[in-house]
This record gives sequence, structure tokens and C-alpha cells, in this order.
Amino acid sequence: MEKNRSSFTGKLGFVLAAAGSAVGLGNIWRFPYLAAEYGGGMFLLVYLILAVTFGFTLMTAEIALGRKTGLSAIGAFRALDKKYSFIGYLAAIVPIIILPYYSVIGGWVLKYLAMFVSGNGIKTADGEGVFFTGFVGLVGEPILWFGIFILATTLIVLFGVEKGIEKASKVMMPILVVLTIGVAIYSIVIDIAEDGGAGLAYYLIPDFGKFSPMTVVAALGQLFYSMSLAMGIMITYGSYMKKDVSIEKSVHQIEIFDTGIAFLAGLMIIPAVVASADTASVGKGPGLMFIALPKVFESMPAGDIIGAVFFILVLFAALTSAISLAETIISILCDKLHIKRLYSILIVFVGCILLGLPSTLGFGVWGHIMPLGMDFLTFFDFISNSVIMPIVALLTCLFITFVIKTKTIEDEVELGGKFGSKTMFRVIIKYIAPVFLVIILVSSVINGLIDAGYITGKLAEFFAI
Repeated sequence: MEKNRSSFTGKLGFVLAAAGSAVGLGNIWRFPYLAAEYGGGMFLLVYLILAVTFGFTLMTAEIALGRKTGLSAIGAFRALDKKYSFIGYLAAIVPIIILPYYSVIGGWVLKYLAMFVSGNGIKTADGEGVFFTGFVGLVGEPILWFGIFILATTLIVLFGVEKGIEKASKVMMPILVVLTIGVAIYSIVIDIAEDGGAGLAYYLIPDFGKFSPMTVVAALGQLFYSMSLAMGIMITYGSYMKKDVSIEKSVHQIEIFDTGIAFLAGLMIIPAVVASADTASVGKGPGLMFIALPKVFESMPAGDIIGAVFFILVLFAALTSAISLAETIISILCDKLHIKRLYSILIVFVGCILLGLPSTLGFGVWGHIMPLGMDFLTFFDFISNSVIMPIVALLTCLFITFVIKTKTIEDEVELGGKFGSKTMFRVIIKYIAPVFLVIILVSSVINGLIDAGYITGKLAEFFAI
């Protein structure tokens, strides 16, 4: 174990950094379109229940694993039982896959921010996605913006845990919260004025007639994506956490930040899109942010200003998550290879550029290459979020239950005070989480392959034989 390991200065620094990791593009675009697709208020209610139970349990476990060992994912599992270090390797693969394509999307955000700041935001609001598809289909410009984004991420982590990640989080997170509240209020006012608050009612009032098993599956899938679970991030951040800081209270505060931003993102987007009578666009990921919303901003008074503010907060959300992804990989390299932090940062920067090129060019010159029927970015997202992350979470639950026992985690949590949710933690991680994780894994893989047309294509080939 590294004796002079960096650490956060205290509870606030840890909470803001971990919340910054959790608050990302998953909150800003993925949460609103899932909420719109799976019943609005019904999805919101299910998500909140799962966040304070299922999400709390898994995040507590990961942070405790990191703090107990003082190591990142690979080292943490290896230190507790060498036979199970493969779980750490699987977790380590996730940020290595996600950071490059996530930075590509971060580059798109930078491009749109530049358009709105320069007063040219109206050019992005063509309605049919001509501007967006034209931009991502280019070669040089998307690579340039992608490079700028990953360079900004690298510069922040270059300053280390305390002076880089913690200071950046202390600045960006409060600004992000203020901007999100401001745009959400504006969106609500527009919805009430133009549509009598129909979008707001759909989002806030649960309709139990719209509940289905897929509502739970979608909410659980979003929980992973949103709360940075099963990708080694919380284990890494836990390894930087001081022993006298309460893990339980910190997790509750991270959940409040994360769920609060996701909730506000829904308030920003769903009422505004409903008011603009463009509800068909809500159920899309990139299409929602880069095609539907520019149209909404175009219809608003001072739309360029509102659009610029929106993309600033999206940029902050993307940066805080990218920082945590990069830091996780850097920490793993330092722990595993015993090399200087600077060398690890350089490896991550160069590796991210190289691995990000397929996702950057996958909408243009490499668009004909379709693994499993998906473009490169969608493929990497599918492999990391739908396949590896549920497997890592399932193995982590089984590892805690049968190998190190739940008492190991409980004792670590109690170093910072009484563990009030101990019984709930024990029941969920032993009995409930494994079952749900198997359901998530199976349904996510099947749905992803169906959406890509891979399963239907294979069936067509089979019956044609």
C-alpha cells in the first residue's frame, strides 16, 4: 500500500469531487429522455426509491473497499483476496472504454457552446439535425474539439487530487447547480405560459397506469450510468478519503447532489420540449441535446444566451465526470506499474486520443464499420454500460457476501460513526442486488442488440438459410 497517497482535504472536498463524478451527461440528457419514455413522474418516483436503497448500498460498498485498502480497483480486490483481483481488472476496463468516447461527446458540447457564445446558435436549430450530422461527419473539426476537451481534462488532473480535482470540483459544482436551477425555472415559466404546465405535470405527477417492469429496469440502468457505479471510480475516490470522514453521510450527500441535478435536468428539458410541441425528440440521446434543444432555444426570447448558459453547465457536468474517469485510470496505472503520476497522465492522454478516434470518425469516414450493427460510439457505450458494468457490480456483491463478508464493509463504514443503514445494506447486497443485476444484464444486452438490429438481422439470416 502506498504510504504517501494523496487525499482530499476533508469531507466537503470528497463529496464535491465524488458528486462531480456522478453528475455528468447521464444526468443532463439520459435521465430526461428515460423519464419521458417511461412515464414521467412514475419513472422519477421509481428512480428516487432505487437511489436511496440500491444506489446507496453499491456506492457505500465501493467507497469502503477503496478506503479500507487505500488502493484503486485492481489493488483493492487483490489486497483483500488475490484470487479475485480479476474483478478489479474488469472494473478498470470500464473507464478505459468510456473516457475516449465520453470526451468525443464533450468535444461536441464545446462546439455547440462556441456556436451559442458567438451568437450563431440559430444555425444549429435546423430541426432535421442537418447541422449536427454534418458536423459529426467531418474529420478535422470534431477531432479538434475532442482534443481540446481531453486536454482540459488532463490539465486539471495534472495538478493532483487536492489542487486539481478538489479545487475544480469546488468551483464547478456550485456553478453547475446555480445554472441548472436558473435554466429549470426559465423552462417551467415557458411551459406554464405556453402549455398550461402540461410538461411540468407529466414530469412531476406519477401515473401508476404507466408503471411496468421496464420502468424499474430503465431506472436501475440509469442509476449505474449516473452514479458512477461499477467502474472503479468510487473505489479510487474512496482510497483518497480520510478515515474520520463518515462514509454513510457522504454517500447520502452525493446522492442528493446527483439525483438533484438529474431532477433539475428533467425540469430544464421536459417542460421546455413539451411547450415547443416537439415531444418526439425527447426520447433521443444525442438528438435531444444537439437537435431538439437548439430548436427550443431558438423559440425562446434571448435564446442564444439561454443556449450558451445551458451548454456551459453541460460542459461542467461533462468535465467533472471526465476528470473522475481519467483519475481512476491514472490511479490504477500508478498502483499497478509503480510509475510517477506524470507518466501515468501522459499515457492516459495519448491513449485517450488514440482510442477516441474510432468514435470521432465513426459518423463519417469510418461510418461503414458497424460492430454488432452499431457505430463505434454506441458500441463502446453498449459494451461498457450494458455488459461490463452489471457484471462488475454483480461480482462485487458476491465478493462482499461470500469472500470478505459484509462485516468487513460495515466495520470500515463505522470508523466514521454509526452505520444507521446497516441492516438495509446487508439485505440489499446479499439478496436483492444480485437478482436485480442479473435482470439488468440480460435485459440491457437483449434490448441493445434489438435496437441495433443485430438480433433481428441474425434471425433474418437464419430463416433465409
